[in-house]
Amino acid sequence: MFRKFTTSTSDYFRGGGKMLWWMVGATAFMTQFSAWTFTGAAGRAFEDGFVVVILFLANAFGYFCNYLYFAPKFRQLRVVTAIDAVRIRFGKTSEQFFTWAGLPDSMISSGIWLNGLAIFVAAVFNIPMEATIVVTGIVLMLMAVTGGSWAVVASDFMQMLVIMAVTITCAIAAYFYGGGIGNIVSNFEGEFFVGNNLNYMSIFLLWVVFIFIKQFGVMNNSINAYRYLCAKDSHNARKAAGLACSLMLIGPVIWFLPPWYVAAFMPDFASSYDVGSDAAYLAFVQKLMPAGMVGLLMSAMFAATMSSMDSGLNRNAGIFVINFYNPILRPKASEKELMLVSKLTTVLMSFIIIGIGLFINSLRDLSLFDIVLNVGALIGFPMLIPILLGMMIRNTPDWSAWATLIVGGIVSFIFGISLEAHHIENMLNMEQALTVREWADLKVTLSLAAHVVFTGGFFLTIAYAYRGKKCRSAEREEQVAQLFENWNTPVVAESEEQQNLDTKQRSMLGNLICVAGFGILAMALIPNEPIGRMLFLLCGSLVLIVGVLLVTAANKGNQKLVSQS
Repeated sequence: MFRKFTTSTSDYFRGGGKMLWWMVGATAFMTQFSAWTFTGAAGRAFEDGFVVVILFLANAFGYFCNYLYFAPKFRQLRVVTAIDAVRIRFGKTSEQFFTWAGLPDSMISSGIWLNGLAIFVAAVFNIPMEATIVVTGIVLMLMAVTGGSWAVVASDFMQMLVIMAVTITCAIAAYFYGGGIGNIVSNFEGEFFVGNNLNYMSIFLLWVVFIFIKQFGVMNNSINAYRYLCAKDSHNARKAAGLACSLMLIGPVIWFLPPWYVAAFMPDFASSYDVGSDAAYLAFVQKLMPAGMVGLLMSAMFAATMSSMDSGLNRNAGIFVINFYNPILRPKASEKELMLVSKLTTVLMSFIIIGIGLFINSLRDLSLFDIVLNVGALIGFPMLIPILLGMMIRNTPDWSAWATLIVGGIVSFIFGISLEAHHIENMLNMEQALTVREWADLKVTLSLAAHVVFTGGFFLTIAYAYRGKKCRSAEREEQVAQLFENWNTPVVAESEEQQNLDTKQRSMLGNLICVAGFGILAMALIPNEPIGRMLFLLCGSLVLIVGVLLVTAANKGNQKLVSQS
């Protein structure tokens, strides 16, 4: 449906910067959300209660900062890919450093998400995890290649609706079956608010502080600005951040009520599943929800993983083509050639992600929750520091970015790989040994703290050394000045062509969502108890209402355009 929207690399990688806020907000939200939320995160919710919510509240804090300041600024950069902004601020050498440092991080994350989905599918259908990883990866590839960012963002919005509708329905059921949140919490085994296996409360508190610092950095740097480059103007970018923040605030309680219910009233469920506590959400739906809801949940799981992966796939292909292939290999390449290479790159990266997913699947003894946090702390976070600080501190030389990245790599190796639990226990003369949970949390905390102190300190030292000094050529100084001028100049989009496109977006997605809503309503015909039928009616109505609102808005837009002409 959206393939005709894509005629250039700008359309393919960022929708030409013409998308409405609710589409952009949905994709911003969904990039932080995958089937891992219902496997690794739900498993942690089952074991440790409220602790996992902190991670999502930290995401909400990051999006709130987007809303207050960063989201419109990112849109005002006026670039096709986020790495374009790195090139303008820090030069061509840093562009290549960050291109090749960022691709592995993003692809590993996608592989983790694929593996999280495979866990769910294996538990439900007894389909081998390897088959799920391969088939889902190929489906994603076909969608991303065909429609580019328009297909990616449109599917994110539709998938967000299905997921929220299904999870709200499950949360309502958990609330009533459990006799309210208070009753669920009182029946939870162990410490609900801080979790179990905790000897040192200070480790938990440090973990909370640095998770918030990490997510602030993750959400508010120009590398992750790609979320808002698609927005049609500054105002829509800000509203998109507000939507993502709101969803991330209300989402965790909705998502984790079912696994909390399972922990309170079905504590021995894990013995029935090969993946143990990671199947907590699935166990709730299979045991307590009406026939047919597992199928609907599975479609939501596929949607969650696809939305995270296709966004990363589209972004990675864009960075490779726009920031490496075009400037380094083929500076004079035509737009037609770049479009062809973009699609071929998307195919190649899809197969790499599938391979990573299969490899992670072979590491079955590792915690999926800890893998996600460690990848972010060791690989992703060091990249963000020079980019975040570089938009606040203007007078640093171009080499400051890639040099800081190298320092970050060394810090990650020392604190994330070489450091072991007994080193800390001996250093601090601890009376009690660290539990497995404490060491996992402390390792993430120490890595993040080391990056703040050493990696961030290195960049600030360079800035201090060059204060009041000239650190760039006249040509580069002009480019940086233009970047900051764009940063502070709002983007406004009110042309008749844009209004036509707005109406088309509302109409196409509104009609699609209405079809999905009616489909879910029809599931009330499945033979179930009256309460079960009502749950499907509730779920379908939530989706259908949004579809009707969009179609109504599209009709009003058409009438307005007719009256103007």
